[in-house]
Amino acid sequence: MKSPEERFSNGQKIKIMIKSIDKENNRIVLSYKELLGNWEENIQDFQEKMIVDGTVKEADSYKNGLFIELKPNLVGLAEYKDGFRYGQKVKVYIKKIVKDKKKIKLLIV
Repeated sequence: MKSPEERFSNGQKIKIMIKSIDKENNRIVLSYKELLGNWEENIQDFQEKMIVDGTVKEADSYKNGLFIELKPNLVGLAEYKDGFRYGQKVKVYIKKIVKDKKKIKLLIV
């Protein structure tokens, strides 16, 4: 997973949630991820046998697969293929959704 510095840029406008305000230490705790929905909420937009757009998020270091983000906070795994890089847009076929394990098996098309 990329660091916040790699995922965001100065001046970029995003929605965030204020989690807490610490007046004593002049600190504000913010959250970006909590506004993106959880796995159960986000998977509702997808079904097996759909072809959808995704974004390459990372490659398994042992070449077991490519992690493809279908929606913020929702990632599936596709077979490893050389030549794909972080942030690259791809079309994927949803081969299987395993809800009890929160897994999505994908094929790059």
